[in-house]
Amino acid sequence: MTRRAHIAMVSIPAPGHVNPSIEVIRELAARGHRVTYANDPSYAEIVAEAGAEPVLYDSLLPKVDSGTWPEDPVGQIDLFLRDAMAMLPTLRAAYENDRPDLFLYDIGGYAVRVLAENWGIPLMQLSPTYVAWEGYREDMAPMIEEFEKAPGGAEHYRRFDEWLSANGLGHLDSHEFSGRPPRALALIPKVMQPNADRVDPARITFTGPCFSVRPRQEPWKRPEGVEKVLLVSLGSTFTDVPDFYRACLTAFGDLPGWHVVLQIGRHIDLDGLGEIPSNVEVHRWVSQLSILEQADAFVTHAGMGGTQEGLYCGVPMIAVPQAADQFGNADRLVELGVGRRVDTGEATPEALRTALLDLTGDPEVAERLAAIQAETRAEGGTPRAVALIEEMLAGVPSR
Repeated sequence: MTRRAHIAMVSIPAPGHVNPSIEVIRELAARGHRVTYANDPSYAEIVAEAGAEPVLYDSLLPKVDSGTWPEDPVGQIDLFLRDAMAMLPTLRAAYENDRPDLFLYDIGGYAVRVLAENWGIPLMQLSPTYVAWEGYREDMAPMIEEFEKAPGGAEHYRRFDEWLSANGLGHLDSHEFSGRPPRALALIPKVMQPNADRVDPARITFTGPCFSVRPRQEPWKRPEGVEKVLLVSLGSTFTDVPDFYRACLTAFGDLPGWHVVLQIGRHIDLDGLGEIPSNVEVHRWVSQLSILEQADAFVTHAGMGGTQEGLYCGVPMIAVPQAADQFGNADRLVELGVGRRVDTGEATPEALRTALLDLTGDPEVAERLAAIQAETRAEGGTPRAVALIEEMLAGVPSR
């Protein structure tokens, strides 16, 4: 029997960073472990509902319902660094006299690695996206060089390295510190990992997505007599796109045999969408996984969360990427033969409708999806992730 331990999780206030691992936290707490969870006050209720004790810090990152991210990539990574630098004193004060047996952390919560290194506490990353492979630095050298030469880039890396040195970690450079954890669980399907054959299995384990078996959202019920269901959702961040939603209404409205669920987020004026076709239901937010379990197709921004939900449910996807890793995810879906990429500027009603009918009318797409779905579910999800965390704990001396 695994001993009960104090496990501390550190994350950031963003659905794409909290949702992938929250069920792991819930299960650890349910097994009797004391779990503390550091995040912004906006996530205190979600943390407590999962059975963990909130440890609160004021994040500098934009929240889902307010604030905007810098447009330039250097500005974005620098905001994460500034957040980490501001977060660290709060974490140090919270855990100085309440040191955990194990630190868990999201990729955005890398500040806690300082404490783990300083105090000799085991550390495991719970990655919501793909991880660095062997030879990553060499492969990505041109991109890293571009970042360093971009306005503010050299200053960003200089401050990062100075921060590490000031905290006793001068032996690690910023890329090694933030991008190469000593141990990590990748909470994604392995099929989504670039260069998966070059990922070190001694450091990284793919558990596949860790979804809830006790959904906190209201389940969605497929209407009676509906032949096929299409979900259109661009997640929680990239929702202020009224022209795209209008294109979807034109593309899929009154399409024979199809019922459409359209999620539009909080920014859109409903009246500005025009007349809503009879086969479309429009919501600010939806229980996405509940719908995908009953859906026949998915129009998505190709964030890692939505992408893996689509694969887990065996649903063909039309990817309309908006930012960050979404472009790579979209291309990967195309490579796997289970998706089509339609960039925002090309997302005309005709292009969207053609992509939907091509995808759902191709039996080979269905066969590939079935195989990927089986492989993804076999990776183990939440039970396997928890087992691996407890396996790590078994080798940790009691405090």
